[in-house]
Amino acid sequence: MTKKSSLKRLRQIEKQTLRNASMRSALRTTIKKYKVALVSGLADVEDKLRKALQALDKASSKGLIHKNTAARKKSRLVKEFNKNRLTG
Repeated sequence: MTKKSSLKRLRQIEKQTLRNASMRSALRTTIKKYKVALVSGLADVEDKLRKALQALDKASSKGLIHKNTAARKKSRLVKEFNKNRLTG
């Protein structure tokens, strides 16, 4: 016989898993949009970079990704932006 609390916990985990998957997907999409804008040389690259950095900060503050992972990804995105700004 299963306890009521364990069934409730399973329902909570299921909801959290769906929410995390959705947020992770949105994060990846934001980063991908920035990379596409960077490669194609669009004018709003800086705005897309800002949105990507905000999304990473938000994901790390919500516990979706580790704070060091967010910092590493942010560092790489900015490094790529600066490299392309100087050469392009």
